Amino acid sequence: MGLDRRGYDIAIGPALIGRIGPLLANVITDRPVVIVSDETVAKLYLPRLTAALEAAGRPAPKSVIVPPGEGAKSLESFGRTAEQILGLGIDRKTVILALGGGVVGDLAGFLAATLLRGIDFIQIPTTLLAQVDSSVGGKTAIDSAHGKNLIGAFHQPLLVVADTDTLTTLPSRELEAGYAEIVKYGLLGDADFFDWLEENGTAVIEGEPAELVHAIATSCQAKARIVEEDERESGQRALLNLGHTFGHALEAESGFGDALKHGEAVSIGMVLAFDLSVRLGHCPVNDLMRVRHHLASHGLPISPPRNLQFEPRALIRRMAHDKKAERGRLTFVLARGVGQAFVAHGVEASVVEAALLHALAA
Repeated sequence: MGLDRRGYDIAIGPALIGRIGPLLANVITDRPVVIVSDETVAKLYLPRLTAALEAAGRPAPKSVIVPPGEGAKSLESFGRTAEQILGLGIDRKTVILALGGGVVGDLAGFLAATLLRGIDFIQIPTTLLAQVDSSVGGKTAIDSAHGKNLIGAFHQPLLVVADTDTLTTLPSRELEAGYAEIVKYGLLGDADFFDWLEENGTAVIEGEPAELVHAIATSCQAKARIVEEDERESGQRALLNLGHTFGHALEAESGFGDALKHGEAVSIGMVLAFDLSVRLGHCPVNDLMRVRHHLASHGLPISPPRNLQFEPRALIRRMAHDKKAERGRLTFVLARGVGQAFVAHGVEASVVEAALLHALAA
């Protein structure tokens, strides 16, 4: 990713954790590292990462392990983890290695942005969603009672290492949730990529090596291009939030639990964004139907789960606290068609409520 002197490489491929020594050699030389991971990922990959670092001539790294799940991004968890890392005696040359999915990457990145007023970190994402989205671009954050990712900082990593072998241990639901973020890149600005996904999406989810690497690389390149133009989301970068205004509200109302994963919420949110675009006269209904069909045919939800009992006005109140909202006025990423996203300010709440009521009745 090109950000002048803060640019960094994104390595994608199999068996990269076992070969991480050479990848780090040109980036952090002999600087000390602290690994941040969660209990689930640590059991699977921490020994492999530790062995690879030691084989490269590095001293045995220190590590801090957090519980799995979105709860690790709470203020309380952040405070505990920060104290643990500071207790290890770090200095400003210490580098944090974030080994895990999006939760670990967000938390570790925000820790790196704030500890000692800022230290370096490296992303080693182990989920499809993290490899194609959250590990790239420098957004780091934790959650508030008022919403998701409301406390954070822009802090770019030194390197991203996406080892596709880590995806083989993921359940199908996690892969499908990550796939939603891949679809997002086609919908927001690359109609040809969405066409390709309509032909190859099943192969991506099933882990076919060539298709998987192509989908991850294309997604990362798309995000990199946008971030290079607008690192701090003052304009173009907001397009990356397609589906997220609805999605984050759904996640917050469902308690950030396992009942609705981030990628599933984004899938629903993208359908709602296209529905809203149709209602406002921006988008042909055929494009909405393409989006609905593609997501549903790859195991993703296209309407809010009925068992969670969402209330439209409660969701709209959540959206009014969204980072993109301005003085309480609703802002959405909408579409003029597949691959043609744009930012719409001041959308009337009544139209949003109608779209939500329709979705909740589906």
